[in-house]
Amino acid sequence: MENEQIEAMSKLLKSMSHPIRLKILCLLQDKEMSVGDIREQVKTTNANVSQHLNILRSQGIIDYRKNANFIYNRIHDPRIIELMQKMQALFCPSVQ
Repeated sequence: MENEQIEAMSKLLKSMSHPIRLKILCLLQDKEMSVGDIREQVKTTNANVSQHLNILRSQGIIDYRKNANFIYNRIHDPRIIELMQKMQALFCPSVQ
């Protein structure tokens, strides 16, 4: 592996490593969700959810679309879905 690839992977994993961001990614695996729906699931403030979503967006992990007053988020990169599924299989076998 080249140093550039290792740096890119490290940056990506660092972006995902916060517990709230991991939970957001778990929620977004199967469907897109509004900020309010995500907030309800992770039990935190809109501001906190927005901050974490911005970090994930800045890395190209998630994308969003606007519909009227709502913003719907989804995982942009299919490799992230595959990575999340593998991590769940390794660390949460009862979820499978």
